[in-house]
Amino acid sequence: MKSEQSHKQKGIKGKDMWQFWVYSFIGVICFFIPLTIHENHTILVDHAHLAFRALMGGAMPYLALLMIIIGAIIPLIRQDYKKSITDAILVVFKVLGAVIGVMYVFRIGPAILFNADYGPFLFDKLMMPLSVLIPIGAVALSLLVGYGLLEFIGVLMQPIMRPVFKTPGKSAIDAVASFVGSYSLGLLITNRVYKDGMYNKKEAVIIATGFSTVSATFMVIVARTLDLMEHWNLYFWLCLMITFVVTAISAHLPPISNESTEYYDGQQGEQEVEVAGSRVMAAWEEAKKQSHQSLPLVKNIWVNVKDGIEMTLAILPSILSIGFFGLLLVHYTPVIDWLSYIFYPIIYLFPIADKALLAKASAISIIEMFLPSLLAAKAAIQVKFVVAITSVSAIIFFSALVPCILATEIKIPIWKLVVIWFIRVALTLLITIPISLFIF
Repeated sequence: MKSEQSHKQKGIKGKDMWQFWVYSFIGVICFFIPLTIHENHTILVDHAHLAFRALMGGAMPYLALLMIIIGAIIPLIRQDYKKSITDAILVVFKVLGAVIGVMYVFRIGPAILFNADYGPFLFDKLMMPLSVLIPIGAVALSLLVGYGLLEFIGVLMQPIMRPVFKTPGKSAIDAVASFVGSYSLGLLITNRVYKDGMYNKKEAVIIATGFSTVSATFMVIVARTLDLMEHWNLYFWLCLMITFVVTAISAHLPPISNESTEYYDGQQGEQEVEVAGSRVMAAWEEAKKQSHQSLPLVKNIWVNVKDGIEMTLAILPSILSIGFFGLLLVHYTPVIDWLSYIFYPIIYLFPIADKALLAKASAISIIEMFLPSLLAAKAAIQVKFVVAITSVSAIIFFSALVPCILATEIKIPIWKLVVIWFIRVALTLLITIPISLFIF
């Protein structure tokens, strides 16, 4: 039987592997190679998003508003508010997001909504780009993750995962899928593998809270908001490395280090299989297998675009409302100022500008990962760079990720998520501030 499987895998070569080379190469170009088109120096995914918005012209605000309204109606139809208190609160925020969107687009409502730091920033700089960028990014993502590149990278990274992150080698695929794809994709994989008995509780918690980053397309929005697109590759790769370093450290600290090693529903758990022989060849075999089993291109793109649209509809209304009320909290209450004090001892160790602003941006990241970018949009370049990385590396935020984690079988208490968020932000600041000061 083994020889038959080996013979089948070895037969996957030549023309059968063109998908791996061609589609993966195009996906890498779309996400990682900045090009200059019409004086804009950015990645192809961003160019495509800008071209679509230009094509839509004056209809673009109405398209974004339509998506926000649909995103608010769907959970009402599904009666999500009956699932839990958290879901009910999220449904309220989504409905409020639709109300705020309608008021802004049709120019009705309080004057503060039309203040440059509120409606125009939230709707024009976030809602409109997000409504287009995520579905377009999903097209490129289907090329990047559907034809064996993920599996190839995953097998190569296996020797790193267990000693560094305390997770099985296969979790490398979750890590890369989350970072390149989205936290929803990563959590979907993590939850399924946990339920199948391949991760224990501690491993599932490490992966869910350490690898469930926002997608590369979200990172483009952050970089655009903070005028960092000219430093895109530097930002992306440093963000990836720092996020994973923080995950490696936090995995060895409480509360994660104290997590149970029991398996889901009393299962015995599945042990890792050691790779025999050349790791590169084993990675190549996995890539061949995935490329051979992959969906046809059109179907793969459709699946990813469908997921991208569903995700966009789910996040737009809550980001708009939570973003709006978060900005009100920042500008009209001392709550975020009080919370920001916990980061002062770290930030004041370094000669960086806008210390109070950086502390506040770090504190507000727990509400919504885009809010730090809104606060730091006019800050010094060193501060912008730190904020851009911290908002991604923090991972935990209440507008989207926390409800997603609570919806899984991993069952992490909210208090524990808050503690993990604080540890991640503190570690990220300690690592990123000196790097930013050195570079800029």
